[in-house]
Amino acid sequence: MSITYTLIKGRIPLLISMPHNGEALPENIASKMTEQGKKVADTDWHKDKLYAFAQALGAYIIMPKYNRYVIDLNRDPAGVDLYPGANSTELCPTTSFDLAPLYLDGQAPDKDEIAHRVTTYWQPYHQALKTTLAEMEAEFGKAVLLEAHSILSTVPRFFTGQLPDFNFGTADGKSCAPELITALQKLDYSPYSMITNGRFKGGFITRQYGQPQKNIHAVQLELSQRTYMSEPSPEYNQALADQVIPKLEQLVQALIHFSQQ
Repeated sequence: MSITYTLIKGRIPLLISMPHNGEALPENIASKMTEQGKKVADTDWHKDKLYAFAQALGAYIIMPKYNRYVIDLNRDPAGVDLYPGANSTELCPTTSFDLAPLYLDGQAPDKDEIAHRVTTYWQPYHQALKTTLAEMEAEFGKAVLLEAHSILSTVPRFFTGQLPDFNFGTADGKSCAPELITALQKLDYSPYSMITNGRFKGGFITRQYGQPQKNIHAVQLELSQRTYMSEPSPEYNQALADQVIPKLEQLVQALIHFSQQ
């Protein structure tokens, strides 16, 4: 039992990771943040609601308690840039997606604080990821990791115009077997738009743990929040969600089918 994340054990070789789903801020960190920072506006809101059906299907699910503003679990702790040349946020973000400061003057985390957050929050989540995937591969002969993300449909800092609805990332084909992404591309996403390895090619987790040569396959889905939220507010829109959830169900079923071949 961890105090920094929740791991729900499953019975099939599919692990759904939601590294930006957490909303909590430790009090000692929140006290140094701006009012904007305390709103945790860049959360991947409601992922646990959207994928609630997956637990009944037997999937493993892992999600953190704490927000990405504390530390971004989908970043390399060594500081390697995932998208060279693009504007991106840090391991411990100091600005929001709209470039507003997250910390009061002089209160941003220093090197020692960042190292502390890596040890306290980042390492336990990644150890659980690594261990769970290894256990699944040992038991089933294969493991599939779905990195479940979401983002506002318009974020000028990261991309121009409006993002497609379903954005799959496979590290340009390196994080999973080609037949898996082919199977996902053949699904019917209408009336939603879909792209593979567009603006989002998969973050650190997808690139680090997707090792198809070792029978561990990783796919990231960056879902546009306009498909299930009343953008730009963080409000869950049940009517919209009811329309997109069947598409997520068919996606998860395809992942399960591949995992059991």
